[in-house]
Amino acid sequence: MSLPVTQASSRASVIKDPALAPQGYNKLEWVRNNMPVLNMLRQELEQSKPLKDKTILCCLHLEAKTGYLLQTLMAAGADVIACASNPLSTQDDVVAALADSGITVYAIHGESTEQYQEFLETALDCLPDAIIDDGADVISLLHKSRREQAASIIGGCEETTTGIVRLRSMDKDNTLLFPMIAVNDADMKYLFDNRYGTGQSVWDGINRTTNLVVAGKYAVVVGYGWCGKGVALRAKGMGAKVIVTEIDPIKANEAIMDGFQVMSMMDAAKCGDIFITVTGNVNVIRKEHMAVMQDNAIMCNAGHFDVEISKPDLEALSVSSRQLKPNIEEYILADGRKLYLLAEGRLVNLAAGDGHPAEVMDLSFSLQALSLLYVIENRDKLGNHVYNVPAEIDRQVAYLKLKADGIEIDELTNEQKKYLQSWE
Repeated sequence: MSLPVTQASSRASVIKDPALAPQGYNKLEWVRNNMPVLNMLRQELEQSKPLKDKTILCCLHLEAKTGYLLQTLMAAGADVIACASNPLSTQDDVVAALADSGITVYAIHGESTEQYQEFLETALDCLPDAIIDDGADVISLLHKSRREQAASIIGGCEETTTGIVRLRSMDKDNTLLFPMIAVNDADMKYLFDNRYGTGQSVWDGINRTTNLVVAGKYAVVVGYGWCGKGVALRAKGMGAKVIVTEIDPIKANEAIMDGFQVMSMMDAAKCGDIFITVTGNVNVIRKEHMAVMQDNAIMCNAGHFDVEISKPDLEALSVSSRQLKPNIEEYILADGRKLYLLAEGRLVNLAAGDGHPAEVMDLSFSLQALSLLYVIENRDKLGNHVYNVPAEIDRQVAYLKLKADGIEIDELTNEQKKYLQSWE
């Protein structure tokens, strides 16, 4: 593996091909033009340089929108280190541009599991002061095998639901060694990124990969959290007959009142045409479900890790398999039925698409930047726990978004404030 050294960085970035940088710069320019909130924050941060002398490690999906966040952190004075949070979501042209611009990058699209782990270790060898993680793999590695280094970390932010579940478990067990901000739980994140971002990007990935009609088909959405709600809503908009499976009776009732059929996974398996898992849990589609699926059923995952669809079960049921086309694996069962798995069961919206729209990630990444600054500036006041994004940061991003769109909203009058605070 070659270790090309960029002109702007003193470290060796491990990337596929530095010559791809011009194409990556074009992608970065496109998203920058569509991320007005982050642009406004960048203008402020470039002047104040609040991250000067700080090394920030970002383990994220390395595509254009993430790339612009990293450039914003660098503009704020940070020494930025980046590695991938998913082997298939890396865009090699974008990381080439990032490396060329002075960011140290350890990521190659399609990297092996061994390379993935190696890159995490190498990134940590750069001795970061703070971390932005997506899935908590870096945080987990620090706490499992590099605890002496974890003690020197100021803190960090976590992007996604799966990562926050892991972090809250660590917090509950009193094993977390530094404060983390649960960015995913902010209103301006999950109400937009999880719902509208996931809803659109998942179907972008499915449609780009399969080139099949959605209207009239049974789309089974496994899990009705905010991401599942978005996937179901978009499926309905394209004319699919949507089925939702759930373990939570409250969410199941919500899906019913939103106009969707709700049934058990076993019953849904018998009639579904397209299955999308959005649970964050393991083996939600298993051998018994695959055994009753219709011929030509398509399965894909929109959860962070590739564990929701049991690939070992799929392989055990199959007599042969092959990659039919990019991001489509065909499995032929003993009775002749064919089942299809998209993007190796990894995040279909990123592994087989470009991820969430820029306007949505503008909100999430603005929250990331502001939350990172918050945890660094307030380290002495924070214990080693998981914290929600402060309400003032959430509202700041909301107001900036309205400002960017040229929208003004009303404010309470003094009379109204007094009325709301009275009890008589």
